[in-house]
Amino acid sequence: MKKDILTLLDLTKEDFLYLFQRAAELKKRHKNGIVDRPLIGKSLGLIFEKPSTRTRLSFEAAMIQLGGSPIFISAKDTQIVRNEPVRDTARVLSRYIDAVAIRTFSQDLLTGFADFSDIPVINALTDLYHPCQVLSDLLTVIEYKGEYQNQKIAWVGDGNNVAHSWINAASVIGFDLRLACPKGYEPKQEVLDRAISNCCGTILVTNDPHEAVRDADVIYTDVWASMGQEREQKMREEVFGPFQVNTDLIRGAHPDAIVMHCLPAHRGEEISEQVLEGPQSVVWDQAENKMHMHKAILEALILGNKKEK
Repeated sequence: MKKDILTLLDLTKEDFLYLFQRAAELKKRHKNGIVDRPLIGKSLGLIFEKPSTRTRLSFEAAMIQLGGSPIFISAKDTQIVRNEPVRDTARVLSRYIDAVAIRTFSQDLLTGFADFSDIPVINALTDLYHPCQVLSDLLTVIEYKGEYQNQKIAWVGDGNNVAHSWINAASVIGFDLRLACPKGYEPKQEVLDRAISNCCGTILVTNDPHEAVRDADVIYTDVWASMGQEREQKMREEVFGPFQVNTDLIRGAHPDAIVMHCLPAHRGEEISEQVLEGPQSVVWDQAENKMHMHKAILEALILGNKKEK
């Protein structure tokens, strides 16, 4: 039976632990010059409606390093934009390729594609979730802290798609998550309600960034205006000003706290130059780990879950 990653709620705790272990192993082998080619003859479709640097390149590099072939196609070049039903595209692509990663606006489009697909479907970002980002982020937390279980993770900024995936992760594998968002910009209530109802960790939402960061082991932020919100940029700069991750804010965290950002970063907005380029920042290792985690995901989904056609 095929497995998709549309949200992190599609994964069990055992799935998380396997992906952490396998991604770390693949990273170590890569650093040691060991070549792994388990996906020779396999292909990954990348259908992107939103622009991307890290997500696209890390998926492409991951597939190539594993011996497979990535095939990129901009969504505007597909027949979907000419009103071909998503289910038709899904059924045809299932006969051409071995997995597909989709980066789009609508979570419903992604779900509809997966409903009619015989191959694994991976969420490479929607307006609602960004699951693979948080999987690679947790790999980074484990690298620096040795574990995720007893860590206090503080999210500072917009209650956006990455925040939603952090909430889902906390609900499945259990850790202390605190989210500080301006009033009116908190995570969606339905996402919180669903996660909290099955939560094995602690999830706190506050409007005070200092409360969230107090004694934190990990501080995480993201842009104030995500893709599609550019018209709100000026307004958001005023609202989010007190939520900048800067030297004053991180003083409230543990002295050895790490600072994370999924990039691209707007220096002087959500994060100061001093913090982004400072000794507590791990953003470059964080960005690299997307590739290693994507390798683990692709290997697991393509080799372990492909349906017979």
